[in-house]
Amino acid sequence: MSDVNELRSMADLLRSGATLTSLSCPACASPLFKMKSGDLWCARCKKRVVVVREDGEITEAVAAPLLDTLESTLIMKIGEINEKIQGESEIEQLQRLGGVLSTMLESLERVRRIKRMGKA
Repeated sequence: MSDVNELRSMADLLRSGATLTSLSCPACASPLFKMKSGDLWCARCKKRVVVVREDGEITEAVAAPLLDTLESTLIMKIGEINEKIQGESEIEQLQRLGGVLSTMLESLERVRRIKRMGKA
């Protein structure tokens, strides 16, 4: 996006009632705008951004499409690990695969929790 178009888009957001925040987009580092709906928006990427909160503090901003891609990747990898577990008979290898599977499932749960927070 050209600088002029980007500035025009940002000005349009402000005219429509959006407010500029101190946060920046994790994908492009452009300032984020808070829409009247409460959603955060990146004018450069033209995408909604989800804010992750821990203990009531803003810790990072994550682009919503990135969360969808991450969720799909984790599901695919969980399936691959499941196939390896089915074909494995050595206890040590099963323990290692079980640990990896546990980590992947925890990660998937966290991604889904973050996505729910963004919709709330």
